[in-house]
Formats: sequence, structure tokens, C-alpha cells
Amino acid sequence: MIYDIAIIGGGIAGASIAAELDPALSVLLLEAEDAPGYHATGRSAAFWDQCYGGPGVEPLTSASHAFLASPPPGFGMATLLKQRGVLYLARGNQQAEVSDFVASFAAADIRLDKVDRTYLETRIPRLADEWQMGVHSPDTADIDVAALHQGWLAQARRNGVEIACKSSVFSLNRTADIWKIQAGDRQFRAKTIVNAAGAWADQIAEMAGAKPLGVAPYRRTVVQVRVDPAAPADLPLVIDLSGSFYFKPDTGGRLWISPHDEVPCEAGDAAPDEMDVALALDRFVRATGWQIEAVERKWAGLRSFAPDRLPVVGEDPFIPGFFWCAGQGGFGIQTAPAIAALSVAMIQNKPAPGWLNRIDPALYAPDRFTS
Repeated sequence: MIYDIAIIGGGIAGASIAAELDPALSVLLLEAEDAPGYHATGRSAAFWDQCYGGPGVEPLTSASHAFLASPPPGFGMATLLKQRGVLYLARGNQQAEVSDFVASFAAADIRLDKVDRTYLETRIPRLADEWQMGVHSPDTADIDVAALHQGWLAQARRNGVEIACKSSVFSLNRTADIWKIQAGDRQFRAKTIVNAAGAWADQIAEMAGAKPLGVAPYRRTVVQVRVDPAAPADLPLVIDLSGSFYFKPDTGGRLWISPHDEVPCEAGDAAPDEMDVALALDRFVRATGWQIEAVERKWAGLRSFAPDRLPVVGEDPFIPGFFWCAGQGGFGIQTAPAIAALSVAMIQNKPAPGWLNRIDPALYAPDRFTS
């Protein structure tokens, strides 16, 4: 059999594209692990925040909101979002940084309110004195990552997509417009390859004879803790404007804490480094004064960025039939509906849907690295 499309990578990028392609196409989804989403998607502490990732990512995030807020009936949920709000914290000497942050999103439809110390004290108990101001965005929300990913996988299966797990790709060769793919102990053939391999995207590109674009993996650490006092149920997502930590509520008064680390690493099964765990705890305690009663879980996930920290979406400029969907960094979940729709339109050579009208595909095209 010759598939129309073979997608390499079963995380949120690959699963969303597989689900949204025309059911009339024959589609193969190849996943190296026992189950899709093991390395990045399955370890995400994802939230929908229009500012996260910066102004270049914001149009993708904003466009994705309608899908996440009201997914198709096949997802079995009325919404994939839970309203949370976000507070970006700033110190007393960061007035300029606060103003620059707000100004950088002036072209977007985002509610960003500058707030003072009095407001911060109403939202975050025991906040350290150094935090004197901030920026509040009330529309930020938690994302049900598992439901989103599994919903797309279920939709893909209903559309006839073949999902092959334990199928690590180690050879790609193209002859007469057909790709021969050696994955695990099987060989597949396809007309088009979609490179949705996350941290392995450059490795897959090299197998295909394409030039690597510098999509590099980084490790991000998250720690689940119980604290005293218990975290309020209405606590917002809290992010240091300078990027040294964030924390967000989990169930039962618990918190997820991260040192907001991006440690260069090899693509593989990421594990938390004890120093990064210690940094997360220390920065959190210094910022809030809360006491940590117990560390219940700690984990690390992979995120991958292109050199300019924008996603890479589009056909390779030199290798026909080789399509990139990579470099989604830490914003891959919140932008997935828009990136999937944009990718599918390009792959099927159709106009993008109208709800993507604020998105300039050239910003994310692979050929931006060749000019």
C-alpha cells in the first residue's frame, strides 16, 4: 500500500494533523513509543495564555481559542478550558519591563491590566515584598491536555488513520515521488511525509536528505507539591515576568512549580535533575513564603525550538513531499488547533480557513532559514 500521507510523531502536532486531514486520504501515523504523546505532550502543564511565547506566537494562540473552548462533539466534552487567569509578577524596579511587555501585545486583542502591590496581595497569600507590581490577564485558562490529545487520536481512528506505535523511523528514501520508510521492523511507502517528530525533527530531516533547521530540544522541570497554607482554588497561574519561575494550582490544594528552565539536552526520555528541582522549590519559597509540606511528584519534559523560537510549518524548500510541523516549544498545546488547520490546508493545497486570517504563514515557513 502507498499512503497519501505518513506523519512521523504521535504527539499533539502529529495527532492533530492526522485527525484534521480529509478522511478520503490514506494516512499513517508513526509513533516510536508504546503510546503517542510520551515525551512532550503527556508531560505538559499546559495552559492557554495569549502572551506565552511572545507576539509572534500570539496569533496562533488566539486563533486556537474557539476550538479549545468548544471542541467538536467527538471530543465528548463541552470545553477543554478551565478559566484561571494569569499574573505576571514584577519587582519595584521593573516599571519599564512591565510597560514594554504590555506594549508588545498592543496589536492583539488581549486584556492586559497593570496591577499594583495591593492587588497582588489579594490574589497571592504571603507574597514576598520584592514583588510590587505586575500584569493580569483574566482570560488565561488551563487546558485538559489529555482530553485534547486523545480526542484527536480518536477522531483520527474514526477517519481511518492507521496508528503504528513502537515504530521508530530509522531510514527514509525517496524514489519516483514515493517515500520508503523503514520504521521498526516494517517498511511503509507514502507520497508525502509530515515531520512532526518534536525533539527529533532535525534527525528525521537528515534522514530525508533535508537540511536541519536547528530545531533543538530543551528540558523543562515541573514539581508537584503540597503547601501550607493550601493553595486557594482561585489562585491564578503565576509567572515571573523575568522568566525564573511559574506556579499553578493542581487538585486538592496542591501546586505545580517550575523553575522555568530550558536546559539544552539530547532528544530522549527526559528526567528531572535534582538541582533544577531544588531551584524550583527555592524560587517558589522565596517568592511566596509558603511552606512546602511534601514533594509528591517531579518530572521533566522535552520542548523544542527553532533558532528564532517560532514554529516551523510548511513544505521543505528543497525536498518535495517533505512537510515540517516542528519547533512548537512550550506553546505547542495552546496553538495546536491553529497549527493543525494551517498545516492541513498547506498539505492539501487548499486555502486556509477564515478563522486563521490573522496568521501570516510566511512567519513560520521553513524557507525563512534559507534566505
